[in-house]
Amino acid sequence: MKIWVDADACPNVIKDIIFRAADRTQTYVTLIANQYISHTPSKYIDAVQVQQGFDVADDEIVKRLNAGDLVVTADIPLASESIDKGAIALNPRGELYTTENIKARLEMRNFMETLRNSGVETGGPKALNHRDREKFANCLDKLLLKK
Repeated sequence: MKIWVDADACPNVIKDIIFRAADRTQTYVTLIANQYISHTPSKYIDAVQVQQGFDVADDEIVKRLNAGDLVVTADIPLASESIDKGAIALNPRGELYTTENIKARLEMRNFMETLRNSGVETGGPKALNHRDREKFANCLDKLLLKK
């Protein structure tokens, strides 16, 4: 298993959890982003900067990942494409995207986007809290133990 991180929007505290887990379990991690992303020096951690543009980083992740890899992202369309390729998708709040829940999440995302495009204020996601970080770390550990 290799971990792919949609790093443009991934909170630093989540990246730190991933970095520690990568070193502890000797799991390779690649951060993909449209901008330079600093990371802990480690032979297990790499970063790739792609060109600016809509979905360029997402497309790069999908192109590089293999079945059984883990993708860390809050981007639901990226999670869906990753699942379609046989990967595991986990969001920074520790929630797994699955074949059972991804369709409903895509539909809700599209509905909310339609509301926003029509001028309705939908608000953003709530701030990441300690419980979210703990849930992410626990889920990541369970996934890495299975690798």
